[in-house]
Amino acid sequence: MTISTLNQIELIIENSLTELTVIDDLETLENWRIKYLGRSGTLTQLLRSVSELPLEQRKIVGAAANSAKNELEGKLLQRREDIQSNDLKSNNSDSIDITLPGRRGPIGHFHPSTLVIREISSIFSQMGFQVVDGPEVEWDRYNFEMLNIPKDHPARDMFDTFWLDINREVDGAFTTLLRTHTSPMQARVMETTSPPIRVIIPGKCYRYEATDATHESQFHQIEGLAVDKGITFANLKHTLFEFARQMFGPETRVRFRCDYFPFVEPGVDMSIEWNGKWLEILGAGMVHPNVLRAVGYDPSIYSGFAFGMGPERIAMLKYGINDIRHFLQSDIRFLRQF
Repeated sequence: MTISTLNQIELIIENSLTELTVIDDLETLENWRIKYLGRSGTLTQLLRSVSELPLEQRKIVGAAANSAKNELEGKLLQRREDIQSNDLKSNNSDSIDITLPGRRGPIGHFHPSTLVIREISSIFSQMGFQVVDGPEVEWDRYNFEMLNIPKDHPARDMFDTFWLDINREVDGAFTTLLRTHTSPMQARVMETTSPPIRVIIPGKCYRYEATDATHESQFHQIEGLAVDKGITFANLKHTLFEFARQMFGPETRVRFRCDYFPFVEPGVDMSIEWNGKWLEILGAGMVHPNVLRAVGYDPSIYSGFAFGMGPERIAMLKYGINDIRHFLQSDIRFLRQF
């Protein structure tokens, strides 16, 4: 039985290789593969019958059959490459014209958030601001306490916070979180830098809230901070007026209204007139004296202003985007527009 089966294997190899040498197109080559190596192919059927042989014969025949399979697969691969190569070189090939120019691959696009962050950063860089970065996982101390928001402060309810279940205090209180704004870098920069300070801080923020067309649980924010001797509210207004005109056009009208943020006093929101309507684009104010004291600055000597804006909100205005959820959906149809 073993000798007979081995002879069958040799005959399959001989016949298949003879047929393979005269095949000159991929369709016929695929039929050859199915005939010998497919699920119902001649060699495949023989391999399945090996399990019916006694153990000693099974080892001999199985090794020979597997060797034959490997040999035919190798010859198949080589023949396919030869046929494809001949097709490329043939002047009579209908499938490929090698005289045609090559096709360019698709070119990537910047995300609209990236475009707006870069544009905003460029505008403030021209006004003397440095661009700095900060951690997305933040301490409660920087995210709240050093920004005039102690643990019992009602302003904490303004931020739907993702708390992290690590580094708790003795009483079990949370101490680390995903930052709810980029404002913690106000404290971090002032803590390690002497005035004068001019910085903007772009970065991603996180808040635990339901998403809809105008709200997302993760978003970008750009924080701005200026601290020096003699800085006034007039400096804040002039800086933000100039930003709005460079960002939205020289004829842009701007409006300030009183608002509350615990780390500035007084606080304002700034709106621009857009298509006949007033739309809020950022919050701002004079740095609160308690924030200056927390980093070792004397508020009788130094003053400053801070502001924060959402690049996605500005991108929605500039590009006519009606749903903030598009920014995180990775839809190629959306991203290719920018």
